[in-house]
Amino acid sequence: MRVLVAEDETRMASLLKRGLEEEGYAVEVSGDGLEAVWMATENEYDVIVLDVMMPGIDGFEVCRRLRAQDRWAPVLMLTARDQVEDRIRGLDAGSDDYLTKPFSFAELVARLRALLRRGSHERPTVLAVGDLRLDPGRRRAWRAKTELDLTAKEFALLEFFIRHPGEVLSRTRLLEHVWDFAFDGTSNVIDQYVAYLRRKIDRPFGREDLETVRGAGYRLRDAEDG
Repeated sequence: MRVLVAEDETRMASLLKRGLEEEGYAVEVSGDGLEAVWMATENEYDVIVLDVMMPGIDGFEVCRRLRAQDRWAPVLMLTARDQVEDRIRGLDAGSDDYLTKPFSFAELVARLRALLRRGSHERPTVLAVGDLRLDPGRRRAWRAKTELDLTAKEFALLEFFIRHPGEVLSRTRLLEHVWDFAFDGTSNVIDQYVAYLRRKIDRPFGREDLETVRGAGYRLRDAEDG
């Protein structure tokens, strides 16, 4: 899943980026409010972590501008303030959740998972395509009754496929959402990880659901496709 972290404190931004990448997210960072608005309008993010105290314009205004432009990625606001009035301001500006510094990284990740399940519309707790099931909150996945042993990146890649069943996903789109914006587009990392996934979700079960679409990318076959 692709995350924008808008945080002007360099050390905090670095910690969040490293920690979220270890959880399997593709993370991009902005240290300025106006830049954050530009990035979030020019790119598609699955969730945004937004600090209130930002140079340029503050997090409240960033959120207001994004909502005014019909950008509905879930927003988790971070702030050192703990007054009720500030929480109300954030929610009124269009944020979806609020976390006061200092915070537990584990709590932040749990809140992001909850927001990802919700998305811009209601999402089920457990995602499913055919007999493939994935629980983003508990980071677990199954083929029928067999639990799958996936790395963080394999899990993130499978989650993106399951959220887009039957859709042809280009290598560029997969790189942007599962790795990061600046990743080398000439790399064969997507092909490698699709091969890893096939060895875990298809081959042991005599299936060929993760398909290569020549010249276009990859597709997770929907159960309705037969």
